[in-house]
Amino acid sequence: MNRVLVVDDDEPLRLALGAHLRARGYEVDLAGTGEAALRYAAGRPHDLAIVDLGLPGIPGIDVVRGLRGWTPVPIIVLSARHEEREKIGALDAGADDYITKPFAMGELLARVRAALRRTRRDDPPPVVETSDFRIDLATRKVTKPGGEEVHLTPTQWHLVEILVLNPERLVSQRQLLHDVWGPGFVDHANYLRGFMAQIRQKFEPDPLRPRYFITEPGIGIRFVPAPPPTAD
Repeated sequence: MNRVLVVDDDEPLRLALGAHLRARGYEVDLAGTGEAALRYAAGRPHDLAIVDLGLPGIPGIDVVRGLRGWTPVPIIVLSARHEEREKIGALDAGADDYITKPFAMGELLARVRAALRRTRRDDPPPVVETSDFRIDLATRKVTKPGGEEVHLTPTQWHLVEILVLNPERLVSQRQLLHDVWGPGFVDHANYLRGFMAQIRQKFEPDPLRPRYFITEPGIGIRFVPAPPPTAD
């Protein structure tokens, strides 16, 4: 059974989150302040944390940094703050995902399931297969269903590899720019836009309406794998 830490100073929302999670079989710890959250985290292991940014006392962003300092558990940030810089700051502090209030409970629960699925994968799958392409991480090859090989430049492959190894996770654009081009390029978002356009041309059935490489403008990119075709 997975244990989830919920950190939010809005008591009705905190209790509602706890009730929904418990109804689906999760064990839940509820904290109304950053101080309480860190005490819970230090006292017992958790499989996932949901953290509101607008907390009294220790700010939510510092709770994220504190958790990330000693645990690799996925962290989903909740916030009423819609500013792009807030979202980027949370992701750069160590959050794995970001949901803006108000939100649909079904979406949050889906994000929780996706985050927990990622943590169960001790080793990334050597092959990622969809109905439109097959990525072999070991041999660094991409092929179409008919066997046609998709040729990628080293930079394109580096971007694809990072995203594929983090399925369903929103990877911040600053992280991608840092990891692919280096720390001096974290503000060069035009590099990322250009290369992602090239990648979608090679992977997506309709590059203008991508289904696999999804951009949240100004924030980051998420790889959403689709199931392979079912054999007749």
